[in-house]
Amino acid sequence: MASQGKRRIRRELSVGEVASRSGVAISTLHFYEAKGLIRSWRNQANHRRYCRDVLRRIAVIKVAQRAGIPLGTIREALAQLPDQRTPTAEDWQRLSAQWKEELDARITKLTELRDQLGGCIGCGCLSMEDCPLRNPWDELSERGSGPQLL
Repeated sequence: MASQGKRRIRRELSVGEVASRSGVAISTLHFYEAKGLIRSWRNQANHRRYCRDVLRRIAVIKVAQRAGIPLGTIREALAQLPDQRTPTAEDWQRLSAQWKEELDARITKLTELRDQLGGCIGCGCLSMEDCPLRNPWDELSERGSGPQLL
């Protein structure tokens, strides 16, 4: 019989199955959940369960993190999706275009910092008058001691 050869696909996954399939640690799943990036529910035995589509959501989170997108920004983007639905290819195009702009700006800023850094390493003074990384009018002093721009 054809029906005996077909496996029934469960619609829910345990935390261990999600961790194994997504390649992230169980503690990371719990962290993502605490940060509002993914969600689960408890079954009658009080075990965490996840919808299968959480795997795609985790994949989006991992790719965005690898690109240097902060978790807060990822959470805000995913929160825009109705009912925490799985991001579609269209969603990904929109999100990645937005994140690309942010990354380009960060790359520009880091390139400028890299190009100015050599002068400071030589003397170590970080003089407010002469250093190319100076802090005009000592505006950053209110944030506390140590490097504030990095």
